[in-house]
Amino acid sequence: MIQAPRGTFDILPESAARRKVVEEQAEKILSAAGYRRIETPAIEATELFARGVGEGTDIVRKEMYTFDDGGGRSLTLRPEGTAPVCRAYLEHGMHKLAQPVKLWYLSTFFRSEAPQRGRYRQFWQVGAEAIGSPAPETDAELIVLLAELLDGLGVRHDRLRLASLGTPATRAEYREELRRFLRAHEDELAEEVRNRIDLNPLRAFDADDRRTRAVMRDAPKLLDRLDPADAEHFAQVRALLDDAGISYELDPTLVRGLDYYTRTVFEFTSDELGAQSGVGGGGRYDGLIELLDGPATPAVGWAAGVERMLLVARDLAPRAELVDLFVALGQREATRAGFELAREARRAGLQAQLELAGRSLKGQLKHADRIGARFVAIVGNGNGRVSLKDMESGEQRELGPSDVIPAILRGGRL
Repeated sequence: MIQAPRGTFDILPESAARRKVVEEQAEKILSAAGYRRIETPAIEATELFARGVGEGTDIVRKEMYTFDDGGGRSLTLRPEGTAPVCRAYLEHGMHKLAQPVKLWYLSTFFRSEAPQRGRYRQFWQVGAEAIGSPAPETDAELIVLLAELLDGLGVRHDRLRLASLGTPATRAEYREELRRFLRAHEDELAEEVRNRIDLNPLRAFDADDRRTRAVMRDAPKLLDRLDPADAEHFAQVRALLDDAGISYELDPTLVRGLDYYTRTVFEFTSDELGAQSGVGGGGRYDGLIELLDGPATPAVGWAAGVERMLLVARDLAPRAELVDLFVALGQREATRAGFELAREARRAGLQAQLELAGRSLKGQLKHADRIGARFVAIVGNGNGRVSLKDMESGEQRELGPSDVIPAILRGGRL
């Protein structure tokens, strides 16, 4: 039997219903704050991620699905959503609109990494981006919106980690300081960390190796190196979160796995997810649009994993599917009449299903009860009329075919 590739999964109807709750909750919360939906292609130019995400990141170096399109052009299945949204922002002239442009998406992404609980090679994310505003209120608004989404879904997130990476100039100076520190302790670091001291030293804070983590406890912290403007921006973000009643912990070791972040970075985590504890997070990326050949444009955003939210959501019960009418066939010869009645019912706005399995009439009535149908119309009694049964009261009456739908629309009353 052929099975789905490891790290991918089928979304079955029951799971799709729970995912729809996530989508509806995201749309409700984000649209109320002025965010409009956008969807970008699953395939993008590889250059977009090499330039935007960063050639030194694990995503670009090891995790992307990249291929030649047959014409010498390198294409990649999108591993994240922010760079594609920024590409669309520029390509479609959204920088000419009133700023900030607020966008949200719910899309599928791809990364070639070891599958485990909460981590897949094909996965879904809800994301939100506000492009064109440098204000700390934008950072705080997006953090609050993600908190509201997680709360609305009953996601058990234990904490919000918060930090600032400063501006690129500040971070460049800090990187050199951190490189010197790491080289001074090189013999105590894991091989993977040693190999990327020059390429991406900040990722040393993410290391799982015990000895490396011990070394990093004494490493210089970027939060202590912020210039006055960055420090003031971060203080305003924290004050707004305090006013909103959002609890958080400052985490100077918080490092996002993407090079484009500046200033505010944050992550919501849940210990119930185990090693992959991150539920959602993001930050400010004021230089990304410029990296993609656009004008200098401030921006901030986040993404949250749908699968991870579903793993830790409490009692996420989808709405029961409503079936107004089940059309049963008293005789097989009545198939065409039943088909037409079901079609007319749907055109009238009713949720209507037709018997398709060749069951006996008794079996059809059992099935109608199983799916929660409000009414059953039995077509083909031999007298040219339709028996309409109210499944709640058990009342049944004979009607002309043209009277069935009006009767249901009136709640079953003639």
